[in-house]
Amino acid sequence: MSRIEKKIYKEVVVPTAKKQSYGLPGNTYRGFSTTNPSRKSVSIYDLECIRQDIINHFHIRQGEKLSDPEFGCIIWDVLFDPLTEVLKEAIAENVTEIINFDPRVTAKKIIVDSYDHGVQIQCDITYLAYDISEYLQLRFDNRAGYLIPSSRDYTDQRSY
Repeated sequence: MSRIEKKIYKEVVVPTAKKQSYGLPGNTYRGFSTTNPSRKSVSIYDLECIRQDIINHFHIRQGEKLSDPEFGCIIWDVLFDPLTEVLKEAIAENVTEIINFDPRVTAKKIIVDSYDHGVQIQCDITYLAYDISEYLQLRFDNRAGYLIPSSRDYTDQRSY
């Protein structure tokens, strides 16, 4: 190797790539949702993204996913059945599996109950990376065939 080639190798500087910050503050999880037409943007971040992922999982009937027939929610198949204690336990177990399927959250307390037009699920979920707990209420409506989610901050009063 000549002196000129050696000089060129010394002058060539390869910049190092910027280290990506994987810390939790600010927009760690990104996604999109078109379910709320009043939003200006379809982008969602962090807790809202995780919550929407869980709700999306509840919208999948068990057996609909071709590669995994055990994946999904059983409530859609038993929505018109009498809500016995055995069925409540099966639904609670399925809800626990669905919530715990996402490694970012864990289910604490799950209550299955009926309401005027369907099945209502009340649960406390904890976002593990953020150490934030939230009360999540899901209503599966047998008239319209859809899921009505609502959530409150963990500091709210519980009626159960």
